[in-house]
Amino acid sequence: MSEMKKGFTTVLLSVLLSMLAAYGVLKAATVNGSDKVSSPVTNSITKTVNLAQSDYPDLTYAAEAAVEAVVYVEVTATQQYQIDDPFYRFFFGESAPQSRQVQGSGSGVIIRPDGYIVTNNHVVANATKISVTLNNNKTYEATVIGTDPATDIALIKIEADGLATLPFGDSDQLRLGEWVLAVGSPMGYQLRGTITAGIVSAKGRQMAHDPREKVSLQIESFIQTDAAVNPGNSGGALVNKTGELVGINTAIVSQTGSYSGYSFAVPVNIVKKIVGDLIDFGSVKRAVLGIQMSDLTEGLAKNLEYESVDDMSKKMKLSSLDGVYIGEVVKGGSADNAGFKKGDVLLAIDGDKMKNGSAVQVKVNSYHPGDKAKLTILREGKERTIDVVFQGSATENGTVIAEGEIAFYGTTLKEAPKETLDKFGLKGGVLVTSVGTGKMLEAGATEGMVITYVNDQPVTKPQDVIDIAKAAKRSVYVEGVTANGRKAYFGFGKE
Repeated sequence: MSEMKKGFTTVLLSVLLSMLAAYGVLKAATVNGSDKVSSPVTNSITKTVNLAQSDYPDLTYAAEAAVEAVVYVEVTATQQYQIDDPFYRFFFGESAPQSRQVQGSGSGVIIRPDGYIVTNNHVVANATKISVTLNNNKTYEATVIGTDPATDIALIKIEADGLATLPFGDSDQLRLGEWVLAVGSPMGYQLRGTITAGIVSAKGRQMAHDPREKVSLQIESFIQTDAAVNPGNSGGALVNKTGELVGINTAIVSQTGSYSGYSFAVPVNIVKKIVGDLIDFGSVKRAVLGIQMSDLTEGLAKNLEYESVDDMSKKMKLSSLDGVYIGEVVKGGSADNAGFKKGDVLLAIDGDKMKNGSAVQVKVNSYHPGDKAKLTILREGKERTIDVVFQGSATENGTVIAEGEIAFYGTTLKEAPKETLDKFGLKGGVLVTSVGTGKMLEAGATEGMVITYVNDQPVTKPQDVIDIAKAAKRSVYVEGVTANGRKAYFGFGKE
């Protein structure tokens, strides 16, 4: 009997020990219910992962707030085309450009309760009619306040008050892996107010472009996300989990034309500056540094005939590969006037480190012509700080480009010197010192010509040209003398 008791006791103790062991494992795996899980790893180190409910993102507030401030934009636009028919060309030659009305749609974000709405430039380009439908199904006609092709941002307005808005966030504070929402109208009216979620996949992205595209300037530092975005989402909101606008959805990368995992948004810190200028001035007042730059890459090292990027870094005494190499300094530009030289490496602007060319573009874009900044460069292995006064871009009429020179539809103008006037037997006129992309080039302007009349009024200084053109309701007509002494007449529409 005693032996049976001993055997029973042994079995009982074994069961109790097994239960205690199981309980110990259970305690190791659960703390405070089920919000923490511990898993044994090698060398007896325990790694704890917090799975508390508060760590899962609650996107309901952001979604419900954003959907009220995102609108559906429907556009009627004029599209230019040519007849592509070999029989037509055989009998009649190349056809003159034809025009037709096309329909399109996109999204927009209300940023002020009095009807100001941000969207993409490509949504409203060449629009003859724009209508906006709110989330409450009310529809309004909209007018274009201004556009900026360089950043693909446009500002439109409807006549309404008390509208729901999205507050601006700070896109510079976005972190990789942070949750964001994309809100818009993919595929048109029936899917307006669609909300998708994703994370910030990358920052500072640039896009590859067709070299045939005629775009004089592109400022790109996109936020890349994996939130689903499709045609129709353009101009819609990218929102953080607190309900702040952090970007304007703009593009996707796809071989099919539909979402395939990659979407891109213009950071709201770029949008804020563009929108502010369009409201205050009607156009973007863009500062220009006046340099040609390259990222510090293996490709640059080869172009500069170094053995490798490491060899370049060592010989140029670079502490890192952050910054941009200055390959050219535009004569008379901001950098040239400040004393920049070819071969300098730009490291920082007003204390902010410049990792690459995209960062430089975005930072410079935040300034206005006439603003001052301190730029840190590396020259011959030594850092130095240079004060720069930013000049303006030739795409903004009336902007001072250099001393005595003013921008006018892609050209730069200055008062014609006496020797030039004497050469052509003129009493006064305005000299075209350079011709870039814009309406003047398209109309027939050439470098070195002297403008004598604008809309039949004599001009003697650049401001005369600006004032007359500004007062014109629809068209600007220019009369002058080319650099080889021939008479020149041409005109263009302001719209």
